[in-house]
Amino acid sequence: MPEIALIARAKNHAQSIAFRTPTASYTYQDLLDRSAVLASHLLGEATDLNEARVAILLPAGFNYAAAQWAIWRAGAIKVPICLSATEPEWEYSLTDSGSTTVLADETTSAKITPLCQRLGVRVIAVDKVPTSAVKKLPELTANRKAMILYTSGTTSKPKGVVTTHANIQAQIESLIKAWEWSASDRIPLFLPMHHIHGIINIQSCALWAGALIEPFSRFDQPAILERLQANAYTVFMAVPTIYVKLIQAIEAASPAERASITAAFKRLRLMISGSAALPASVHEQWTALTGQILLERYGMTEIGMAISNPYHGERRPGAVGQALPGVEIRLKSESGAIVTVENEPGEIQVRGPNVFKAYWQRPEVSAESFDDGWFRTGDMAVLETGYYRIMGRLSVDIIKSGGYKLSALEIEAVLLEHPDILECAVIGMPDDTWGEAVSAAVVLKNPANSLELTTLREWCKERLSVYKIPQRLSVVKELPRNAMGKVTKPAVRQLF
Repeated sequence: MPEIALIARAKNHAQSIAFRTPTASYTYQDLLDRSAVLASHLLGEATDLNEARVAILLPAGFNYAAAQWAIWRAGAIKVPICLSATEPEWEYSLTDSGSTTVLADETTSAKITPLCQRLGVRVIAVDKVPTSAVKKLPELTANRKAMILYTSGTTSKPKGVVTTHANIQAQIESLIKAWEWSASDRIPLFLPMHHIHGIINIQSCALWAGALIEPFSRFDQPAILERLQANAYTVFMAVPTIYVKLIQAIEAASPAERASITAAFKRLRLMISGSAALPASVHEQWTALTGQILLERYGMTEIGMAISNPYHGERRPGAVGQALPGVEIRLKSESGAIVTVENEPGEIQVRGPNVFKAYWQRPEVSAESFDDGWFRTGDMAVLETGYYRIMGRLSVDIIKSGGYKLSALEIEAVLLEHPDILECAVIGMPDDTWGEAVSAAVVLKNPANSLELTTLREWCKERLSVYKIPQRLSVVKELPRNAMGKVTKPAVRQLF
């Protein structure tokens, strides 16, 4: 394998457009050429960087993809870091990974250079690297380490997930087959590029297929809706928070604009929601507005995507579907038995070529994360008529109350049906009577209104069993979230 497959395939689409912005277009050949120049610059006098860690601090776009490919073509390991992170968070990622170089641009290099000077880390502004002769690049094998992607770290310090080129290829090929990517596809990319959703599901799948990407530095709703109405896209991927915002925008639009927007969404061949649970109510509301049935899927940094609703067939609200091609899934109960029947909950465990190898420099944690070769996700699920439904995280979303194991996600879905509630987060809080009390933090649609716990409990009695009814309530202006828009439930606990 002299060159990794993702990059080698680009030669088949050399003259096709890989990235398009309002002011420029870049072909696959441009991407190959620029990444070779940057790889040569990274190598310097070396012939192979031999899995040295190189961090990347760039927004989505041509420069990001060229930098990523350059890191790999030079034989290094890519370490994506968050554009909006604080300096201590950057320092943690750089020092924990042992990164020696940061690839940035003129804007981001100015922000991180003072830290890098203190740490002795080199900063290269990729947009300032001149075109020059290309060196002989090292030959690579699929089992070499390709990326260290840090987990969100909501309950402890972030862990570096180490994936090989073979892992990444398996993740891409599974989605290419399941979601029927082709060279004719066109997709916007506005998700963070330190997360697997943006890196693998969108950028890498699109570039593998020879498709076209329109990058945005953030979710620019007016610009994206304008491009949608211009028939610019065939595929759309977003997180649930964005779909909620789009629903609000559609409902607030004039009749003519609303008709244009919904028609544009209806023309897309595929719309996907991920990175957090999509409430069934949002799923159904989106279909009612646009005619599009969102495809929800399930994955993690450690495994890529593992489960998906089908491209052809029923896309069931509240469920994440079935195992993806090449991925094995099993459920294991708390008793240690493998679940062999439907409607019995268990921890999702995953096996396949998509699964990561280890956490960076954490051998004990890595060993604890596998059960006889199966990765332990820490997520509870149940199989219902052939489809997996996520119940929540073992440590966060499963509430043990009154002898019952309750899914916080299920209770949240019911609360979102309340006419006054815009957003909510349900957690378990220590309670002498219940063990854990079902507790809810809610954001109201109208901040001027009030919501009393007794009123909410009465409303819930018609919709939830008594042991699922919230015992505590906190009304907040905004729920704490991480960079991907996920509600950080350890932080929500502090609201009480």
